[in-house]
Amino acid sequence: ALRQRTVPVKTFGLVGWSGSGKTTLLVRLLPELISRGLTVSTMKHTHHHFDIDKPGKDSFEHRAAGAKEVMVVSSRRWALMHELRGQPEPDMEEMIEHMTAVDLLLIEGFKSHRHAKLEVHRPSVGKPLLCPSDPTVVAVASDEPIPGLDIPRLDLDDVAAVADFIVDHCGLPSKGEEGTDADDAA
Repeated sequence: ALRQRTVPVKTFGLVGWSGSGKTTLLVRLLPELISRGLTVSTMKHTHHHFDIDKPGKDSFEHRAAGAKEVMVVSSRRWALMHELRGQPEPDMEEMIEHMTAVDLLLIEGFKSHRHAKLEVHRPSVGKPLLCPSDPTVVAVASDEPIPGLDIPRLDLDDVAAVADFIVDHCGLPSKGEEGTDADDAA
């Protein structure tokens, strides 16, 4: 039984081939979006055999011994590791339900999921565009012009413009909207 949120979390994805610069763009977008007064979290889809733990650590030993979940807590952060133990990978919505509500959840990967996405594309990587076969890609951020594109192309190096696009597409408040009451009185 999943708990239902009263307001769904706004999600927006970054997809692209390996080496295209998804993570670099995401890391540059975070401070830009946060400086606009938004709370932002991230979710990353990764390969099957990843681990955030190391052999020899107590938490690793707990999992190796069969614990279903292991929580590690300190004065600075906490992490919950949940072992699937042969169960299928949970879907994105189920994972979002485990996260604290924020203004925007940026998702790296999960390219087959149906949320709106920005394709990060560098022609120099030598891979084809994903957008022609994926209607959920609503714009492309690229370091070069892309002829014949029928969706917006953003400059990969113009982080403010990419942030503007995401804020607008998701219907999030933009800079200065919080103080409109005072402006109206003037």
